[in-house]
Amino acid sequence: MKFGAAITDAEGLRLTAEEKALFRKMNPFGFILFARNIDTADQVRALCDDFREAVGRDCPITVDQEGGRVQRLREPLAREWLPPLDHAERAGEAAERAMYLRYRLIAHELRSYGIDSNCAPMLDIAREGTHVFLKNRCYGHDANHVARIGRAVAQGHLDGGVLPVMKHMPGHGRSTLDTHFDLPHVDLSLEELEQSDFAPFRALNDLPMGMTAHLVFEKIDAQPATVSAKMIEVIRQNIGFDGLIMTDDISMKALSGSAAELSLKALQAGCDITLHCNGSFTDRAEVLEAVGEMSDDAQRRAEHALAMRKTPAELDIEAAEAELSRLMNGQVYDG
Repeated sequence: MKFGAAITDAEGLRLTAEEKALFRKMNPFGFILFARNIDTADQVRALCDDFREAVGRDCPITVDQEGGRVQRLREPLAREWLPPLDHAERAGEAAERAMYLRYRLIAHELRSYGIDSNCAPMLDIAREGTHVFLKNRCYGHDANHVARIGRAVAQGHLDGGVLPVMKHMPGHGRSTLDTHFDLPHVDLSLEELEQSDFAPFRALNDLPMGMTAHLVFEKIDAQPATVSAKMIEVIRQNIGFDGLIMTDDISMKALSGSAAELSLKALQAGCDITLHCNGSFTDRAEVLEAVGEMSDDAQRRAEHALAMRKTPAELDIEAAEAELSRLMNGQVYDG
């Protein structure tokens, strides 16, 4: 049986009978957690079990756990990290190793609760005009540097048995607006973008999953990348990414239209699955009905991604924390 072409969420701390029935029927590829879904360790594990029982398989469960401002699990369930850009800059020449250790520890935390995917690494390049909602979540200001850090972050996840989702393809760093509320436009040519914004994604095009950006690249297409066949072709051909493409949250205000309509447009443009968050139960049902099952190519990519979800390697937590503290001169955590 094919997976449903969506990742979706739940309303609360456990699945309702109505949600269980919907997910059993529509079989979404996976699920995503938000702060409203997180209370205690046992509760998070039970909710993850609910999701997997509903679809009858070991489906991926993802989260936004970048560390810093964007992390759904907080103390006492998880460490409180510096923003990624601050962390990388303070580590200096040791940034690759320091960021590897950071995300290896994050992966260990996530797996302990039944979460086996994370929406990271973020390969957007920080620039002078990058909107504040994004800027300190980046890893640096140079494409090669961002790619090196991104590779270390991805490997930290994979070694910890967590599937990384690189974001936001094909590059979000030039956004001067917050896509939760507005639609940014970029006016650079394809050639200029290939030498800059696209480069980190090309360097990591072997990763299993990637998330789109809700930006308009005006000199390529008038449609936002998430729903643009031309931009998805750029991701496939110019960046060379043959992994599973998921949308950024389809309900963000950068896009116009209902979640179900936009989800269908994204799949028609070439995305493999839609990410739908923070809607009502009716919204979720409409999205899952609209997208239906994965295409053959999407199913192949999904199965390849799942095959990269390995049993975690052994981790000496005390040694990892001690090494990270040395690399950071003791300035590891926020607060």
